[in-house]
Amino acid sequence: MTAPTYSHPFSRNDQGAIAQWFWTVDRGLLGAALALVGLGVALSFASSPAAILADESISDPFHYSWRMIAFASVGVTTMLVASLLSPRGVRRIALLALVGAIGVMALLPFIGDEVKGAARWINLGPFSLQPSEFAKPGLIVFAAWMFAEGQKGQGVPGVSIAFAAYLLSVALLVIQPDIGQTLLITTTFMAVFFMAGVPLKWMAVLAGLVVAGVTSIYFLFDHVQSRVAKFLSPGAEDTHQIDRASEAIRAGGLVGRGVGEGVMKRSVPDLHTDFIYSVGAEEFGLVLSLILIGLYAFIVIRGMSRAMKLNDPFEQTAAAGLFMLIGLQACINVAVNLNLIPTKGMTLPFISYGGSSMVAMGLTMGFALALTRRRPGAYEPGASLPQRRILR
Repeated sequence: MTAPTYSHPFSRNDQGAIAQWFWTVDRGLLGAALALVGLGVALSFASSPAAILADESISDPFHYSWRMIAFASVGVTTMLVASLLSPRGVRRIALLALVGAIGVMALLPFIGDEVKGAARWINLGPFSLQPSEFAKPGLIVFAAWMFAEGQKGQGVPGVSIAFAAYLLSVALLVIQPDIGQTLLITTTFMAVFFMAGVPLKWMAVLAGLVVAGVTSIYFLFDHVQSRVAKFLSPGAEDTHQIDRASEAIRAGGLVGRGVGEGVMKRSVPDLHTDFIYSVGAEEFGLVLSLILIGLYAFIVIRGMSRAMKLNDPFEQTAAAGLFMLIGLQACINVAVNLNLIPTKGMTLPFISYGGSSMVAMGLTMGFALALTRRRPGAYEPGASLPQRRILR
């Protein structure tokens, strides 16, 4: 009796776009991202019943879960479509995303929907759009592109253009105000700046400007001073939000209370967005926490490793910057939940509830997957990285 044979859906000789994508994309990175999205949807069912308690107009206990499924579907579709792009396509879409986000951010003081003293969203009926989420991947790719153009020595003022885009983006973020996103974009931009081959003295100047900017922000915005004071003097300030999140994490122990058995989540503000990590830690314990951190670590380490082996300066710098963006945002959110840094309104990538965040993260990961695909000449075996021209 002949054993049954199983054929693969895609042949290596298939020249179709989908088949070529399947064999060239990093399926490990793709799988890790999809796993995070799946965990985000699962945790939405744990957080939604408690989250609706803050809104008496919502009767369905899984209101946020159904919306999360819709957001996740759009985010995954965005990631897959973006991963099909060529490097030129990534540049074009990133530029459109950046220009579009800056344009909408400029209108926020006039038409933005103000929530908790910040005008960061535009109300689109049943949904809200946060343009700054799309400015992040757009700026990182655009900056890497300009730095690469500046290295060619063909008269393109790449550094000046990149800095102009960065300063404009940061200025619009500060106006909202959104200090957390400002610091995230600044840190990632500095990393891209460094990876582009900039002399250390330039980095020192930029670091000095950042310190001056952060100091100015502290004295200009009362809510920043308040958050820093709460972090430094927890006994003297109202720290209800972070205290409840910390209690939820401690209550989870090693394996958690069990699915749907979380108690502390009912008193954690913004539990389905900024503090979704504490919900997962209470119900599934340290085990889930380590799985989440492990997935993020895998994406960053594997992604950076692949990015550093790319031959093209733009692809290398842009991909590394995008993976770093995902990792830094995850680190900030987890650090806030663990009370290691002052609170910031920042989502956990692929996990927190939010349409803008999910779709923008899908776009970010899609760009990174597209840039690290195994194209002819992208990874020359045994070839050293191209000699970088120092930016002047």
